[in-house]
Amino acid sequence: MIPFRGLAALLVTTALASAQSKPIIVDTDAGSDDIMAVSLLLAHPSVRLDAVTVVNGLAHVDAGARNMGRLLDLAGRKNVPVFAGRSTPLRGNNEFPAEWRKISDDFPILKLAAPRPPEHKRAADYLVEHLRSAREPVQILALGPLTNLAEAYERDHSIARNIAEIVLMGGAVRVPGNLQDGGVFHTSNSTAEWNIFIDPIAARIIFRSGIPIRLIALDATNKVKISPEFLFEFAEKPHSALGAVVAGVLEADRESIDQGIFYAWDPLAAAALLKPAIVKTVPMHIVIQEDAPEEGRTTESAGAPNTKVAVDADAASFLALFSESFAK
Repeated sequence: MIPFRGLAALLVTTALASAQSKPIIVDTDAGSDDIMAVSLLLAHPSVRLDAVTVVNGLAHVDAGARNMGRLLDLAGRKNVPVFAGRSTPLRGNNEFPAEWRKISDDFPILKLAAPRPPEHKRAADYLVEHLRSAREPVQILALGPLTNLAEAYERDHSIARNIAEIVLMGGAVRVPGNLQDGGVFHTSNSTAEWNIFIDPIAARIIFRSGIPIRLIALDATNKVKISPEFLFEFAEKPHSALGAVVAGVLEADRESIDQGIFYAWDPLAAAALLKPAIVKTVPMHIVIQEDAPEEGRTTESAGAPNTKVAVDADAASFLALFSESFAK
């Protein structure tokens, strides 16, 4: 019988062996679960991270870009550039609640590192230039609204040929949406998920682009709840520097964890990039509802599949991978 720690280490080794060798760009809105997801990638030195682009979402783009720069510096990845995107969706003015955005703008634990300003070039400019000239296909881990990616694609459709896959945390296909979770945002929309809701036009553009998409939907993330027990166990273990950041982020989210409404949203997407078998996917044709009352809804429809939707997740494997990745 393999002891738990030995089993966890074996799972990490398997994940690294299974990880894609392609270069990765992370497009993120720099919320707390984004910090944990990016930290999970950074915990594995073999991951080839080309850049981080920051999209309007939970954090305001300039604050989010500064925080991502700090996180990269804490991880010893000062060579990875950060690019800030536009400050609004492609259309409309949907946004996360102001109190959530304030929290995402200001992560005290990240202030252990000196601020690093983002690059002068904007995110969409970088994506177009980089993907036009990429020598090999790039994987994109998209952890927020799809504004940056859609803006870049609309400027130059040819960049699609150099995108191997977008692993996207977003959508709710066969389960309810999460706009009403926590009772902070008052809406009758019970079908949409936040990342798609913020910029449904951008989501529609990407889902119609023909780019391969793996959608880590609420259907899968709902299976991976972060419990108070897991928080206690994680906090008790000795951590790497990145693990200390993650422990601080989890502690800051203790209220939501205690309420039972905190899930491994973006970290599950990062884990699925490292170890695809951690989620179960089903090919589907997904369409995006653009207008009220179900703005941002991701609907399964007739037609040729345009995405692989994660409908289930192996919670035990995820939690073991996540915990062991940050062990000292």
